[in-house]
Parts: sequence; C-alpha cells; structure tokens
Amino acid sequence: MAKLIYSTIATLDGYVADADGNFDWGAPDEGVHAFVNDLERPIGTYLYGRRMYEVLVAWASDDILAGDPPPIIRDYAPIWRAADKIVYSTTLQTASSPKTRIERVFDPDEVRRIKDATSSDLSVGGPGLAGQALGAGLVDECHFIVAPVVVGGGTRALPDDVRLQLELLDERSFANGMVHLHYHVTA
Repeated sequence: MAKLIYSTIATLDGYVADADGNFDWGAPDEGVHAFVNDLERPIGTYLYGRRMYEVLVAWASDDILAGDPPPIIRDYAPIWRAADKIVYSTTLQTASSPKTRIERVFDPDEVRRIKDATSSDLSVGGPGLAGQALGAGLVDECHFIVAPVVVGGGTRALPDDVRLQLELLDERSFANGMVHLHYHVTA
C-alpha cells in the first residue's frame, strides 16, 4: 500500500504564498532543491489542484532544459515527467502534459483505492487540495520546508478546520536557513 505525502515550502508563520500570491521567498537554493529532488524521486502519482499544476507543468516543456541549466534542474525534470498526474479542476478542460488526467472533484474513496492498488507513493500538492486530503484522513506523512521569512498573511499551508497529531520522523537544516521537518500523521 502506498503512502500519501503532503510536501510544501512554507514561511515560518505558515503560509505558502503571501497576501499578493507571491512565493518568491520560497525559491530553493541548490542544496534544498537537490533534497527535494530526492524526496520526489519515489513518487509515482502527483495529485494537484489546478493552480499548482499550472505552476509545475513548466517541467513538461523542453524549454526548461534549454541552454545549460544547473544539474538539479536537469535531475528534477525527468522525476516530474515520470510520475502520473491527477489534476482536480472544474475549469481546466485539457491537460498540457503527458501522463496527466483531469478529475472534476476530489473523491477521497478513489484516492484510497489508488493508495491500496499501488506500491509507489503519492504526493498531494497545493494547500487547498492537501486540506481536503488531510480532512479526509488520507495523508500519511508531511514534509514541511520552512523558509526563514514571515509574511504576515496569505495562503495558509494547513487548513484551519483540521486537527492532526504528528510524530516527528526527521529534521534537517540547510545553509540558506531553511529547515525540513518530516512528520508521520498519527491521528
């Protein structure tokens, strides 16, 4: 049975984007990006909301590899491309990347079936969709990369209406001041 993992980069005060929708403060340096690549490598299926998918679909284009990108970029593109993607959207009509399907609604029972039927882990991206998965008791682990910045408001990394018990499995600090916290969701 696969695990469903919520991974995100967030501010110290718990936001994935500031009040203007910016997340430039969360750009990983090479050390953090290499670490994220290793976290993402075993993922077999990504679950995305439309906005998260529209940000990440750039990895499907060969333009991202044009010129002489850093090794971490050359490493991540095939990781992202190899995984299946399920995009939950009521407005997106077609997917613009291979191995991608669109679903109109998030169905917790279908996600449970996918988890039961595969051995490759799944990742849920985007705080709205992750909030639904957390609320449905589907998330097994969380990876939070906390950036050393406070933005005072914006899009929260975690929903207000969900209570979780977490067990710390690992932590790691990086030279740029970011900290990775890896939790198992116990209840």
